[in-house]
Amino acid sequence: MDFVNSFISWVFKKRMHQIELFMKYPVEVQEETLRKNIRIAKDTAFGKAYSLGDLKDYNDFKNRVPVCEYDEYKAWILRCKQGEANVLWPGQIKWFAKSSGTTSDKSKFIPVTAESLEECHFKGGKDMITLYCNNFEETHIFTGKSLTLSGTRKLNEPLQDSYYGDLSAIILQNLPLLAEWARTPSIDVAMMENWEEKIRMIVKQTADENVTSLAGVPSWLLLILQTLLKEKGKKNIHEIWPNLEVFFHGGVYFDPYRKQFESLCDHKPIRYWETYNASEGFFGLQFEKDKKDLLLMLDYGVFYEFIPLGESAEKAVPLSEVSTSKVYSMVITTNGGLWRYNLGDTIEFHSLEPFRFTIKGRTKSFINAFGEDLMVENADKAIENASAKTLSTVKEYCAAPEFNTSASPSGWHHWIIEFHETPADLMFFEEVLDNTLKSLNSDYEAKRSGNFILGKPKITVVPQGTFYRWLKSKEKLGGQYKVPRLFNGSNIIHEILAHASV
Repeated sequence: MDFVNSFISWVFKKRMHQIELFMKYPVEVQEETLRKNIRIAKDTAFGKAYSLGDLKDYNDFKNRVPVCEYDEYKAWILRCKQGEANVLWPGQIKWFAKSSGTTSDKSKFIPVTAESLEECHFKGGKDMITLYCNNFEETHIFTGKSLTLSGTRKLNEPLQDSYYGDLSAIILQNLPLLAEWARTPSIDVAMMENWEEKIRMIVKQTADENVTSLAGVPSWLLLILQTLLKEKGKKNIHEIWPNLEVFFHGGVYFDPYRKQFESLCDHKPIRYWETYNASEGFFGLQFEKDKKDLLLMLDYGVFYEFIPLGESAEKAVPLSEVSTSKVYSMVITTNGGLWRYNLGDTIEFHSLEPFRFTIKGRTKSFINAFGEDLMVENADKAIENASAKTLSTVKEYCAAPEFNTSASPSGWHHWIIEFHETPADLMFFEEVLDNTLKSLNSDYEAKRSGNFILGKPKITVVPQGTFYRWLKSKEKLGGQYKVPRLFNGSNIIHEILAHASV
């Protein structure tokens, strides 16, 4: 197995020279990506509607094609979903990723073409391994299997050869045989719709496997590990999987979960490697073991534009015009048939040679009820700091404003927190949370001044399992679903609290 491990590692690392090439010529690679996508799609319905074939350069493209969000784009996608060919991309699109990034009852269906699956999603998965191997040449992850979670997919009726579902299910359904051999659980279990039964079967199938790596959303992987330990009567995950080496994670800010994972890997820590992928594409990967920022992946068929946070879409700029220490909303044009699509994610570049960045949060995941402009990044860091100083562990949380109509202050933020380890002094936790937010966000600090506009945060501790029951009620159990963090309205808060005593 050592020979196999060394050989596969060598194959993956051969990709490094191509990565180094786009790092050296990023602007040229991006310009060619745009030209290629336009050339391929110019004769589609979208291409004809915007005369893509007549475009001469990026400025033409920017002036001709509007930046749009999903609601403005869904009519095009609906035509694809109904089976019409040559709408956004040549041919018939047969796969649609059902977005899990929304908490409303309306679902987003993101087209997934054969090109985006092969050249973006699969390539991103392989590069994740490539960069990890480049940093850890002594790795032994190929001597065992990777435990990966998946959602489900359904037939896109009345069509007989079209499907929609979680991106993870689409990827799993189309994996090459070699990749399927290297993962667990079986595809039948991975695709099960009943998530509670799926957990039971995953534990049953994987307990005796040689699992060397994990991949998925932290909250759901954590649930699997905790269930497995309870089932086997163990306290340390390495008692079950002695060769477990790394957790490839993405989808949410990881630091609040780190302590819980470390508690399951006592005396033998595993490594953590971050990814940035979504239904719309695979965008970034951790590049070095000692740095948390991500490398922007430029040769996946995705052309990037960036809108400075707070500016209008007309202010969008290509990669060649971005600067560091500035927050941008990301706009993508992809080989999946998305054209100047506002992803809704915000990032900040820390380096331009190469282009490395950190994720700041969602453009719509914030609270600004009182002018405090509280971003999810602030909330995550405040929760992390309060947990560290009170020796507690937060399992899940969310927050929303509540309003006071009778007196000052005008209102406060209501935090719903489910603890894994509850702080001995909840008031001290609340104080640290509040003070950390003040130190991170000057708008929040200003609105908290004097307790006139924004009062101190109110925390409601809910029993373990509350967020799980809420997700279940919304039919959002599964490895791709995440608890949303910040809201500008309190309806979701009341929904969650209704499940606190069920």
